[in-house]
Amino acid sequence: MRVSRERAQENREQIIETAARLLRKHGFDGIGVADIMKAAGLTHGGFYRNFASKDDLAVKASERAIADTKALLKDGLAQQPKDPLRTLIERYVSSAHRDDPGSGCILPALAADAARRDDPALRAVFITAIQYYLDQIAKLSSASPGASGSRHPAAILSEMVGAVILSRVIADAPLAESLMAAVVADIAGPSPEIKSAEK
Repeated sequence: MRVSRERAQENREQIIETAARLLRKHGFDGIGVADIMKAAGLTHGGFYRNFASKDDLAVKASERAIADTKALLKDGLAQQPKDPLRTLIERYVSSAHRDDPGSGCILPALAADAARRDDPALRAVFITAIQYYLDQIAKLSSASPGASGSRHPAAILSEMVGAVILSRVIADAPLAESLMAAVVADIAGPSPEIKSAEK
């Protein structure tokens, strides 16, 4: 039975959305096409009507993950416009991000995987994500009252990504929370609550 063009497009979008979540959670080699298709509610046979290969899907899913992250960031910054850099740091280096890699940024979830793959198209997606964050950090630093002086955006991004990766490795919750709190304070300065208490 033939599917309509609209239904075929819906199926393709469902596969990309599902893959974007599962690849971030399990890694590029941690889950197969059959499992992605099953999670999307589709048969394995329909995969190659939509994608040339699993690598092709990995690129599309990574692009979707970046788009989702940008939308979440935009929404978060709109809710806290007074100190946008602190908002970005606190949302990124957080227990919510740490505990839900499937919905988080692709950099802590998949950058190490991408670095091991000889796929220029995939690397280009990650470079785009890195450049996006560097641009955002530079822009937000100039607009934030508690900005980290002259720190380079690349140093800030590296510290943010590293904090999320390390906190995911740590089984000891208090240690993970302490690590993340130290990174937030290092980048964005003491929290407004601490500053108020010190006065």
